[in-house]
Amino acid sequence: MSPPPRTSSVDAARAEAAANAVRGMGAARMAIVISGLLGAVKFTAGVLGHSYALIADGIESLVDIVASIAVWGGLKVAAADPSQRFPYGYGKAEPLVGLVISAGLVCVAGVLAVQSIHEIRAPHLGPEPFTLLVLVAVVAVKELLFRWLVKTGKEIGSSAMQSDAWHHRSDALTSLAAFVGITIALWGGKGYEAADDWAALAACGLIAFNGVRLFRDALGEILDAAPPAETLQKIRDVAAGVAGVTGIDDCRARKSGLGWLVDIHVEVDGEMPVREGHRIAHEVKDALLASDAAVLDALVHIEPSGFVAPGSARG
Repeated sequence: MSPPPRTSSVDAARAEAAANAVRGMGAARMAIVISGLLGAVKFTAGVLGHSYALIADGIESLVDIVASIAVWGGLKVAAADPSQRFPYGYGKAEPLVGLVISAGLVCVAGVLAVQSIHEIRAPHLGPEPFTLLVLVAVVAVKELLFRWLVKTGKEIGSSAMQSDAWHHRSDALTSLAAFVGITIALWGGKGYEAADDWAALAACGLIAFNGVRLFRDALGEILDAAPPAETLQKIRDVAAGVAGVTGIDDCRARKSGLGWLVDIHVEVDGEMPVREGHRIAHEVKDALLASDAAVLDALVHIEPSGFVAPGSARG
């Protein structure tokens, strides 16, 4: 009797990934609304309060809107079902968005740095005291938004959302730097007006640093970098726990959207019938898809115990 179809387990894994994508899109929409409101408040307060650091901060919040829209679109595309042309699905859209967002962070930092230097060299009015109250509220809201998005991004396995979260953390750092600069400008009085602009310049360095770090992470995912050691070990442990499996010969995984595509070689008794080995392979696949390792699909290869395939990475 042939084994029953196993497509349901794959469908269930992809359905879970789709549900996570919906959750991520909801978070991205909320981030868009919050960034829009904060950006408008900061830009207006910066113009009225003569603070370039606050104006720059407001511009970055508007950039955050574009980043969150990109995350929303990337998650929507990544959650789409595989097609004949793209049999592995559209998961790479998600880190590609993260790559674009991180590159955008670096570009924004460069533009704001140039403008900050220009403001330092040009005489201008000092900032108004009320801008400090605006910044206190902004830092608090942005930090809370950062923590929420990082938590959500980790729970659904979205690198793009975590990149977007750092966009908001960078925004909070920019606001904090602006707060320090405005405080110095107000405390020092005449001759210290540029402290506000020096604060904006310092914040640009923090933004660029985070952009480079996130760019590296997203690029690694696009190039199929190996998963963390604990993730790979969890996959190996799940497969090794299936009845009939005597060992794991090789195991590889690559990120696809919000989950992992796994290639694994498992060892079984070399004397067992082919049909029995085939059944065990399906059991391994089902176990991986049902685990909490976020496996979307698995290709299971059966090896007889003690056999070492040429070029295999045993252990």
